[in-house]
Amino acid sequence: SMVSALIISRLVIDLMTSKGQKLEIGWRTRFFDNLNFDFLSKRKLAYTISTIFAVVGILSIVVRGLEMGIDFKGGTEIAVKFEKPIDITEIRSDLNKIGLGKVEVKTFGGETGVLVRTDLQEIPQDVFPKVQAEIEKAIDKFYPNIDNKVTETTTNSITYEFPNADTTTMLVDQLFTEGFQTSKASEEPENTKMVVRVGIADWIKIKFKETMKDNEFVVQKEDLVGPKVGEELKLDAIIAVALALLVILIYLGFRFKFVFATGAILATFHDVLITLGLFSLLYGLSDFLNLEISISIVAAFLTLVGYSVNDTVIVFDRIREYMKIHKTAPIEENINKAINRTMSRTVMTSFTTLIVVFVLFIGGGDVLRGFSFTLLFGILIGTYSSIFIASAYVYSYATKKAKKIQF
Repeated sequence: SMVSALIISRLVIDLMTSKGQKLEIGWRTRFFDNLNFDFLSKRKLAYTISTIFAVVGILSIVVRGLEMGIDFKGGTEIAVKFEKPIDITEIRSDLNKIGLGKVEVKTFGGETGVLVRTDLQEIPQDVFPKVQAEIEKAIDKFYPNIDNKVTETTTNSITYEFPNADTTTMLVDQLFTEGFQTSKASEEPENTKMVVRVGIADWIKIKFKETMKDNEFVVQKEDLVGPKVGEELKLDAIIAVALALLVILIYLGFRFKFVFATGAILATFHDVLITLGLFSLLYGLSDFLNLEISISIVAAFLTLVGYSVNDTVIVFDRIREYMKIHKTAPIEENINKAINRTMSRTVMTSFTTLIVVFVLFIGGGDVLRGFSFTLLFGILIGTYSSIFIASAYVYSYATKKAKKIQF
């Protein structure tokens, strides 16, 4: 829904400013309409700045790496909403003692929510008997001294057998209300076996019931991703971004000239690389900006690619228009004039989108923070690269090769 809102707002502005029409919003539009700045004369400074940011980003990625979410590295994540405000420090201390090793705990959606993450996909062997003891304690609560036996144990489940089918059905329902993930071993009427899942999230919920007795909670989301699935998602994400860049290259090659397509791809790659570098640099400096690479971040990067290319195409369209009208004018003059004439539209569109994204970044919570941060910085760097990378590359290529670009 957020992406749709961004796209709609962008289209409205584009339609109102297309074909030479002006969207009058006071002195800002009039100021940019009369802009006559020599952007290309600053291209070498821009190249230097971009190179510094790119090199620092690459070094940070190589040395510090990128923090991957459980979507890619695998693990368990559980989001819990309590009825009353919680002390996150106390919860973090309690969960560090339950035998799961390093557990990441942070607030989620306000002072009553908590997000728990761990790299583990299965209950550790030394913890498994503790979970089994909790399950059997719950069974005794409803049916004291009932005959039962464990017929099967796996790394993530226990199967119990009881004397009759009615007792089994009752226990499946009663343990489920207690928070255990239970099911019948089969749907046959005479079934006497109950399967209880034993996972990281189940153990965490058990401990919350013990340590937060006076504070009821509900599980808002529970994700478990295995390492194999994480690797497949990582590969799919890389393929998605690569295919997006390839299709853009082909499209712009047909619509303009190949040199324009190359400039657009360089600008887009520049935006993605520097934004990734920023993710690496900022991680660990502040809890607010401990951003991980997840599926939603990949979606944000694909949105960023589209946004950046859209900005670039707007400028390229105006460059092509001026090169057709002013065939004898120097290419530097036509490019500068095109950038100046599109600046009003660029500033208005970017500014209105930035307002929405900034509000989401500040108030959207942990779920939207990574996505909104990517777009927030991406819009700024995308606008910059459309002018100082894509357009400047076209000019540098034309002057270096001493070739006249004609449409």
